[in-house]
Amino acid sequence: MSTTIYLIRHGESEANMHDVFLGHHNMDLTQIGRKQARMTADYLKNQVCQADVIYSSDLVRAYETAKCTAECFDIPIIKDENLREIDAGYWDNVKFDDLANKYADSFGTWCNNIGLARCDGGESVEELQRRIVSAVTRIARKHKDSVVFLFTHATPVRAFAAHCLMKSLEDMKDVPWAANASITKVVYDNDTFELVEYSYDSFMGHLTTRLPANV
Repeated sequence: MSTTIYLIRHGESEANMHDVFLGHHNMDLTQIGRKQARMTADYLKNQVCQADVIYSSDLVRAYETAKCTAECFDIPIIKDENLREIDAGYWDNVKFDDLANKYADSFGTWCNNIGLARCDGGESVEELQRRIVSAVTRIARKHKDSVVFLFTHATPVRAFAAHCLMKSLEDMKDVPWAANASITKVVYDNDTFELVEYSYDSFMGHLTTRLPANV
């Protein structure tokens, strides 16, 4: 029996709008982010049609995105802190330009070879990848032959996609960032993950937003 998993990145947050690096620090969605969350919910309701369970990071930007879909399907949200963004340590709530100045070497690695990066005082991308793969695997095994929605963040989606594609940490840089409120589809079967679609966002049209080039 296979499990179909949809990983959804949160809608545009206040941090995204102001080019701020956000880890576990809480910031809400922008007005655009709330519109994106509604558009994603409508797409999932109309195109996927079925949802058996909804999980979300407990951080507000992901949870608020999940609420729109939960309302559409009339399903409660299960909060899971293992779906959180990377623990950004000293980088949390700091502008990208300031990180480039203050942490030139470590943030430079993040921008140029993300799989080998570590946030100063926080998690490494390798640790984050182990965390998200473990969380998604646990959820997939618990909900066999089901349709699962997971609302999470940019780095977990990127790291998980790299895992599905069997890319090394060195090659994770070749996987682009997922857009805000985009949908990544994965099928889990026989203890393996197949990446079916990555960062689908065409339904958002002119409201599509992505991370800037300096991150």
